[in-house]
Amino acid sequence: MEELYPITQYVNEEGKFSDDSIKGDISTELVHTFYYNMLRIRTFDRKAKSLQRQGRLGTYALFEGQEAAQVGSALSLEIDDWVFPTYRDHGALLTFGANMPNVLLYWNGRTEGNVHPGRNIFPPAVPIATQLPHAAGAAWADKRKGNKHVSIAYFGDGATSEGDFHEGMNFASVFKLPVVFFNQNNGYAISTSIEKQMNSKTIAQKSVAYGMPGIRIDGNDIFAVYFETKKAFDRARNGGGPTLIEAVTQRFGAHTTADDPTKYRDQNEVESTRDQLDPLLRLERFMKEQKYWDEKWVQEITTQIHEEIEKAVVNMENFPKANVEDLFDHVFEELPWPLQEQKEQYLQSVRSEQ
Repeated sequence: MEELYPITQYVNEEGKFSDDSIKGDISTELVHTFYYNMLRIRTFDRKAKSLQRQGRLGTYALFEGQEAAQVGSALSLEIDDWVFPTYRDHGALLTFGANMPNVLLYWNGRTEGNVHPGRNIFPPAVPIATQLPHAAGAAWADKRKGNKHVSIAYFGDGATSEGDFHEGMNFASVFKLPVVFFNQNNGYAISTSIEKQMNSKTIAQKSVAYGMPGIRIDGNDIFAVYFETKKAFDRARNGGGPTLIEAVTQRFGAHTTADDPTKYRDQNEVESTRDQLDPLLRLERFMKEQKYWDEKWVQEITTQIHEEIEKAVVNMENFPKANVEDLFDHVFEELPWPLQEQKEQYLQSVRSEQ
């Protein structure tokens, strides 16, 4: 079935049009918006990795290499739409309008990091695929309310091996819900390659079983991501139901900062293909090819982005320390007596160490 799901691409690795049918829909403002957001989240990702290595941030999930997939899809959303991310989608969240200091707080284990005022963003799903039924449920609510909002569920290739993937897809299809299931196929579920976890040649073809459209796109081509995801959202808003999108991409780094990818992945292969696959470099080539490149503007936004990130780090590190009682609170309305005893013993232990 692979031949039935060709990869849609508008701009190739050299930054040239492979399909110029979108040329009339491209403006300087749009291209600069793409570049600004991709540069912003890449700079954030690298800073977060550095903070973790310095002991200033907890274990962190890197996304470098997936910027086009995250920015292109997030920019296709409208402000009242719903986002259901994984732990690797903070680039999409930042693009959608998430609070940057709160994103950093999340990676330091703070509950405050799950909240982004002014945006319909659910807390990142760490258990694999649990967010797909949640997205379908939110879409069902919007359909019953009769509004035009849509939901997007981000997930990796590993999620397709989970039962929640089936439940979310099936529910959305049966009720024709306004939701887009956005898969970032980076080829690995932690250390398990996609060839070892499924026999189908594409993820998009799984849509056939649910009676919904499925497409494959070049996840490193932000133009393909943006325009094809926007089509899926428009279809959902107008009552056409769900769509499964497979964005074929690659993560350049480790699964997380606690992972050693050399154990399961040929690093020479990663580095040798980086120049070809890097989504930010592809966009830069396109901008120079099509005369959108403005060196002064790039320098200005680079400075602006670094200042924003450094300010967010300061805000994160100046945030009030966590209350140790939070370990036990916010689960039960009335704490059961065994946990109450544990809480008292723990607090006594903490006080004795101070």
